Amino acid sequence: MAFTQPEHVIEQIEMRPDMVVADLGAGTGAYTIAAARKLSGGKVLAVEVQKELLEQLTASMQTSGITNVETLWGNIEKVGGTKIEDDSVDLVILSNILFQVEDREGLLDEVDRILKSDGKVLLIDWSESFGGLGPHQSQLILEDTARELFESHGFSTDEEVTVGEHHYGFIAHK
Repeated sequence: MAFTQPEHVIEQIEMRPDMVVADLGAGTGAYTIAAARKLSGGKVLAVEVQKELLEQLTASMQTSGITNVETLWGNIEKVGGTKIEDDSVDLVILSNILFQVEDREGLLDEVDRILKSDGKVLLIDWSESFGGLGPHQSQLILEDTARELFESHGFSTDEEVTVGEHHYGFIAHK
């Protein structure tokens, strides 16, 4: 999570303590952990395709004493691939993954499937390559393109989030 501070970002998000949050492409869980700490009666579903990262995340949860996270091995680019129930999630977190996703339409279809009718998406991604960090310049999905992608799937994208240098962030409402 170079340059972003997950706790600071999550603090900007209006969250009820009992929400269900899905961190798609959770990686080692920086945003999973930040969200889990903010929820007292809710839970975070951390979905990752790389089993090694899920194992690391599980170990981090045990070490930190966090008990409201469920890890799921799944494909976020395929409808049904996350193994999350339809219309069951209040907030989806997509952090630093949009540039890696090959099937963005599939991702948005899956997000739409799992989100409740009043659900929202926190999108954070790289705005530029910097000093060898982040994606290659040719892989960047710029903010305008990301907003167009979400809007073409019926989301509104008028809420911005401050995420730090070399990144952009916004909330997409279903």
